[in-house]
Amino acid sequence: MNQTSSSSGAPRGASGAGASDIRADHWVLRLAPRQARPYLRLARLDRPIGTWLLLFPGWWAIGLGDAYGGDAAANPGPSWWLYLYFGLGAVLMRAAGCTVNDILDRDIDGKVARTATRPIPAGEVSLTQAGLFLLILLLVSLAILLQMNGLTILLGCASLLLVFPYPLMKRITYWPQAWLGLTFNWGALIGWTAATGVFGWPPLLLYLGGIAWTLGYDTIYAHQDKEDDALIGVKSLALRLGAGSKPWLAGFFAVALAFFGLAGWAAGMLWPFWIGLAAVAAQFAWQVIDVDLDHPANCLTKFKSNRYVGWLLLAGILAGSPWAGSLWAGLA
Repeated sequence: MNQTSSSSGAPRGASGAGASDIRADHWVLRLAPRQARPYLRLARLDRPIGTWLLLFPGWWAIGLGDAYGGDAAANPGPSWWLYLYFGLGAVLMRAAGCTVNDILDRDIDGKVARTATRPIPAGEVSLTQAGLFLLILLLVSLAILLQMNGLTILLGCASLLLVFPYPLMKRITYWPQAWLGLTFNWGALIGWTAATGVFGWPPLLLYLGGIAWTLGYDTIYAHQDKEDDALIGVKSLALRLGAGSKPWLAGFFAVALAFFGLAGWAAGMLWPFWIGLAAVAAQFAWQVIDVDLDHPANCLTKFKSNRYVGWLLLAGILAGSPWAGSLWAGLA
């Protein structure tokens, strides 16, 4: 393994702080009390893209579940309270996952310039404080989960079996993005069961599509860190695929589109859904064609653009639902 610090003990990193999306001037941090800022940074509230990527599969599944198996009379409209609960849950669980990650990676983070300023390696939050913060996050998340039906509660608790091992995957395999996909898209399963109370094919197809989507966007993200990852000896698909990543990205996104389409078809989506899916396809094509895998800032921009994928597919699901069909019929 290459050395990860200089002879003086200062942290090093090939990408450096310039490749980081940490923003000390973010409005969340500016408005918060000084004592709370390290915990907000630990929870990544100043970098919400991860929360959006965790949230959208759940929102998609709620939309599909609301639409499934009936007409407008049987499906009067969206379950807005579920969207709210899942929004809060995504913030809390993303914060919990980041806290687990930073606890387990504290030694690695302290050796790389890009991550050395994180609250734990920087000494702003102790391990005990981080553990207590994690416990509070999990307890509040559980309180929200207990508002759901029994099947959703069971699946929600099972997600912890994926959340806690994830930070270790980059030490074990060049495919940690696959484990992230399993974890981040679990909402596709529990969003459906929260809306319907039962399991079915549409959420499973949506889940598989989400895993492929994550393989694509997180491989792009990993390319901004590939020099640091090689330096500290951790693995990623960016290192495994290297300069040949673009065809794989195209393949990952194509598989995602196929499963998203199958999920929509299985749930009985109306024609507007397919317009939304076509817009997602165009966004995927732009990412693959325009991404510069050797330019960290470009990779970060493409990674963050996946929030538009979330919004486009959600718009297609809502517009393609049977309850919305009556609106289109009225306009016709």
